[in-house]
Amino acid sequence: MSKPPLTLYLAAPRGFCAGVDRAIKIVEMALEKWGAPVYVRHEIVHNKFVVDGLRDKGAVFVEELEECPDDRPVIFSAHGVPKAVPAAAAAREMIYVDATCPLVSKVHIEAQRHSDNGLQMIMIGHAGHPETVGTMGQLPEGEVLLVETPQDVATVAVRDPERLAYVTQTTLSVDDTAEVVAALQARFPAIVGPHKEDICYATTNRQEAVKAMAPKCDAMLVVGAPNSSNSKRLVEVGARAGCQYAQLVQRSSDIDWRALEGIRSIGITAGASAPEVLINEVMDAFSEHYDVTRKIVETAVENVEFKVPRVLRVPA
Repeated sequence: MSKPPLTLYLAAPRGFCAGVDRAIKIVEMALEKWGAPVYVRHEIVHNKFVVDGLRDKGAVFVEELEECPDDRPVIFSAHGVPKAVPAAAAAREMIYVDATCPLVSKVHIEAQRHSDNGLQMIMIGHAGHPETVGTMGQLPEGEVLLVETPQDVATVAVRDPERLAYVTQTTLSVDDTAEVVAALQARFPAIVGPHKEDICYATTNRQEAVKAMAPKCDAMLVVGAPNSSNSKRLVEVGARAGCQYAQLVQRSSDIDWRALEGIRSIGITAGASAPEVLINEVMDAFSEHYDVTRKIVETAVENVEFKVPRVLRVPA
């Protein structure tokens, strides 16, 4: 029986970003340098497949520093940690390696600088997300106020409307964030913002590619984890850009084939912590069901690379 034809649009850029690449490399190099086990506080990146692979090599994932022994190295995840965490590790004389993405660290430094200048911070981000917790934890309690939506801006209680600055989580929807920023600027005209959006290049590029791809597709799948902020934003961006069916899948076994019956075109992209092997697995699954013609939708070329910390570049 002949397979139905399907045009498969593949977004570029998609998948791993430089910060994720670096964080995974840090865990692998730490295992090479110090042997197993190496402890990792919080999932190094939000992807089960990646975490399981590192666990098989000897990484032990924990939620809090208290769960780590003093005599083994600990790595902090790419999402960043509150200042109290490295301070506690140093007090225990632990070896620790910070895998925080440099673009998240940039936001931390920004928040600190504004605070040193006497400004209270407003953070646009998702409550409870490790990146938000880490950024808010750079400053003392009450110095960073969290808003998620334009509605939150209307009720946020600030110390002095003349002395405010804002930062954002790096993985938000570019369009949604612009709405929140507009609300902040309308209510607090004196608020100071970053020179350039805190939303990182990778988040922005992946969303742009989805916007270009979505109108061409009957359906769209985003390969990524359910706890991955940037992956969930890609689903929302796709739906908003006119794709009728946009869904998040962790891997090919999650594809709902019945929901896709009758489609002529599918768009595929992946969040910044999803490895290429899972993207290929999803594409292969479509090749089994359809006679696939692949087309790349490329909106940017990425060549960003971040160095790993020096401690891992010198022998043990």
